[in-house]
Amino acid sequence: MPNSALQLILERAKEDEHQASLALNNARNERDNYLVQLQQIEQYRLDYCKQLSSRGQAGLTASNYNHLQKFLTQLDETLAKQRMAGTQFDEQVTACSEYWQEIRKKRRSIEWLLEKKQTERQQMLDKQEQKMMDEFSTLQFARRHLR
Repeated sequence: MPNSALQLILERAKEDEHQASLALNNARNERDNYLVQLQQIEQYRLDYCKQLSSRGQAGLTASNYNHLQKFLTQLDETLAKQRMAGTQFDEQVTACSEYWQEIRKKRRSIEWLLEKKQTERQQMLDKQEQKMMDEFSTLQFARRHLR
């Protein structure tokens, strides 16, 4: 395969790797945002429980208590759903990371192949040059002895 074709393949592999890197960074950012949001909900729940406790000590009607307890139950359900969604974010980061590593490996393989071809080409040129130098020396030697 000519080097120019390999160069094109390498450029495509570099672009693919860049896109995979962007996807990985995006997945990590989404997971980080999710974790911040989850922490905020957990903190809100904690603050709400403190508020419920304070109100309870001050005296609450059964109706108010039931209303506040119902809201706390809804917060708990929301937190449970959020935690379940967290595995999806982790799986997305893992999948993007594996894909990026695969693309990176392909790019490195193409670079290695290009380097190998370049080394082989340079060795061939060196051999040709040495052969020409040997022939030139042989001709000069023959000319000197024929005089």
